[in-house]
Amino acid sequence: MWIERLRRQPLVVQAIWAILAFAFVAALVEARWSLAFVAAATFALSMVPVLAQRRLGIRLPVRFFAWIVIFTFATIFLGEAFDFYNRFWWWDVVLHGGSAMAFGLIGFLFIFTLFQGDRYAAPAWAVAFMSFSFAITIGALWEIFEFAMDQIFGLNMQKTGLVDTMWDLIVDTIGAGVGATAGFFYLRGRELGGLTAALREFVAANRWLFRKRLMRRRGR
Repeated sequence: MWIERLRRQPLVVQAIWAILAFAFVAALVEARWSLAFVAAATFALSMVPVLAQRRLGIRLPVRFFAWIVIFTFATIFLGEAFDFYNRFWWWDVVLHGGSAMAFGLIGFLFIFTLFQGDRYAAPAWAVAFMSFSFAITIGALWEIFEFAMDQIFGLNMQKTGLVDTMWDLIVDTIGAGVGATAGFFYLRGRELGGLTAALREFVAANRWLFRKRLMRRRGR
């Protein structure tokens, strides 16, 4: 069962899992225990959505799952194990922006779920604003976490301190705005690249979360 489920995953996901498996074995052979741990941890975290889908009854569209695996791989394995954060100045910017945009989409889906898919329960701009606020809150909490780790354990997660934090928040704001705008466009029946398509796929795959919306459509 598990083998068949893994084979049904996108090629990019299978490729990442293969890289992690190879890196884990190679690290064990070379006694590079930290690399082996990071490879194993990255693989375990990338499997969390698979387990969550079964336990929570939520179905993740292919592109959603692929994004999660790619982001986990880029953040933990490439970012930490291979020091991409220091090798490429833009690595942290891209990941912060991508995560903020993702949280904007997640925030929209969460709020839309609270309304049970009733797009008439609140104006589109209000739902988008709440989605934006959700994503910004996550970004701010992460910066507080980085500050706490640096102060308590003497780490250097903030890199250049205030400057790094402010740029992270600026990028978070832009990414959150893009994700929230995608939700706004979705409610207005308009397109915004592949983001609105991803939202439609999630709603279609999890119809039981959006009962009111379906009941309105059936009543027409």
